[in-house]
Amino acid sequence: MMRFMPIAILCALGAVGAFAQTAATGTSQSAGTWTQKAPLPTARNEVSLATVGGKIYVLGGSINRVAVPHVEEYDPATDKWNARMPMIRGLDHMGTAVVNGKIITVGGFLASVHAYPQALVYEYDPAANTWRALAPMKAPRASVGVAVLDGKVHAIGGRGPDGKTVATHEVYDPSTGAWSDAAPLPQARDHMAVVAAEGKIHAIGGRITSPAEPVALHDVYDPATSTWSPGPPLPTARSGVSSTFYKGLIMVLGGEFPPQDRTFNENEGFDVKASTWRILAPLPGGRHATAATTDGRNVYLAGGSLKPGSGQVTDQLIVFNLP
Repeated sequence: MMRFMPIAILCALGAVGAFAQTAATGTSQSAGTWTQKAPLPTARNEVSLATVGGKIYVLGGSINRVAVPHVEEYDPATDKWNARMPMIRGLDHMGTAVVNGKIITVGGFLASVHAYPQALVYEYDPAANTWRALAPMKAPRASVGVAVLDGKVHAIGGRGPDGKTVATHEVYDPSTGAWSDAAPLPQARDHMAVVAAEGKIHAIGGRITSPAEPVALHDVYDPATSTWSPGPPLPTARSGVSSTFYKGLIMVLGGEFPPQDRTFNENEGFDVKASTWRILAPLPGGRHATAATTDGRNVYLAGGSLKPGSGQVTDQLIVFNLP
């Protein structure tokens, strides 16, 4: 059985959001603070982010609806950016993972809107500032969720060449360089949060077809049994979100809802050990088409769009801290 919110309910989210948050968590009190740092040198959206060695990397993305190969490195200690070796080819809507100090990118589109998904997988070595191609996925897809568990890269969901979302779940083993199949998502979708935490993978939110159909689904994958089970739903159904695991919380940030010309500033954190959602300090302005990463001290979001689709592309770097 599909577990998603009816469209009528979704359209009312703006009016009842505060109540829904309070009901889900028992409190509407915000937590944490946001600051703005040196802007991304090249404003773009649909970027990917990763952290290696305390540095923040912004990879790929879209400029004027065409994917670009840009790679830029941010040093939190100096609040400065440096250009790095570009990707082998321009991609946006990629999944990213960090394994053994290297960044692995998975899939991606060549252009907007959601055009020409790729099966391409690349590895970037920040120490050597070099790229190389890895074994591709079995089929092209983009807006795919990626998480690392036990040193293996899980690529979950996404959207294929026919424009439809998929429930595909493939696992890449860096030690063998091969992909294998794992249990598919209970509901095909993309543009969701996929985060590994405490030995399991959480697939949260996303969209089934268009951005007008966001869901609050929360599916939890257990590698010991290779099965999915339902978790507490996301308080605010959203897609086009950013996500990361920070201080025991799976953070789900931002998103878009074009029918209301709306981007979300919601920042909701799932406490994995308590199995409850918390409402955190909202983003300084709604946004989507960005990504989140953490160095353990802070959470970083760069670029993206402040309006739905490719509307109002930004160069902002915003940083969240939870004491």
